[in-house]
Amino acid sequence: MFRGRSRHNLDKKGRLAIPARFKEVLKNNGDDCLVLTNHFNCLWAFAREDWSVIEQKAASLSPLDRSVNTYLRYFISGAQECLMKQGRITIPQDLREISALTKEVVLVGGLRLFEIWDREKWEREFEMSKRSFPEASQSLSGLGL
Repeated sequence: MFRGRSRHNLDKKGRLAIPARFKEVLKNNGDDCLVLTNHFNCLWAFAREDWSVIEQKAASLSPLDRSVNTYLRYFISGAQECLMKQGRITIPQDLREISALTKEVVLVGGLRLFEIWDREKWEREFEMSKRSFPEASQSLSGLGL
């Protein structure tokens, strides 16, 4: 599982060093590739095996549903495989632009995925999450968390 938060810098070519604990997750899956796609103000990164599950579920959705089309056009169509070389991936230019990634980024573990945020956007998002955590925590307690 992808856990924890860490700050990193992108180089001019969009290369990002993957933390050792995240590389270990990929190694345990027998893979050296991440699938990145755009999400709300950030990128989501998946091991290929976990991304495959999402694709299979998406393929079973009705293409006649407008929400499905929106989902496919934005989330699924943005997906790109990024091969890890020397412990780094290169984030494609279009994904960097969509998520407004510049130099300073934050990687945020989310169990089966991790997020890649522009540092300033992440700090704002984290402050909002901190404020709403007590309410969210209370509502999730009903689910056994």
